[in-house]
Amino acid sequence: MPSPPSLAPPDPGALRACMSRFTTGVTVVTFAGDDGPRGATMNSFTSVSADPPLVMVSVARRARCHEPVSGGPFCVNILGAEQEPLARLFAGAPADVEPCWTQGHLAPRLAHPLAWVECEPWRVYDGGDHTLVLGRVVDLGHRDGDALTYAWSRFATAAESTGGIEHLF
Repeated sequence: MPSPPSLAPPDPGALRACMSRFTTGVTVVTFAGDDGPRGATMNSFTSVSADPPLVMVSVARRARCHEPVSGGPFCVNILGAEQEPLARLFAGAPADVEPCWTQGHLAPRLAHPLAWVECEPWRVYDGGDHTLVLGRVVDLGHRDGDALTYAWSRFATAAESTGGIEHLF
């Protein structure tokens, strides 16, 4: 049976435009820097496994945070809707906000995120122009509130549900 013809990969801009239609949560991944706590806004984050407890972040190889996140402990701070200024700040945009920090067991974290997941490094995988970093969850917490989301290259809000289906996941 003849093999199917190879297709050319899509243009990176077309891929980004297509993927922008997928609504994601917004996180700030925090870590210890040489001169204090640091962080970077990321929306490529997912839960991977409950046993062992694993999560994954996808970090651009060219990002300044690539080495500290792919090689050491980190904390994924899931942002509440009211924390959009923090998302902008840690994405490198001008923002009129000063982050408040708390020290976790292994990594610094933001004070009062919607949820947080502190991790130690577990595995790192090649992901093309990104590195897929799996962290083993060592501590976590959450609070009530609306979530900050991102779609169509804009921030939005997902209202807190009162009758969720958390038991399914």
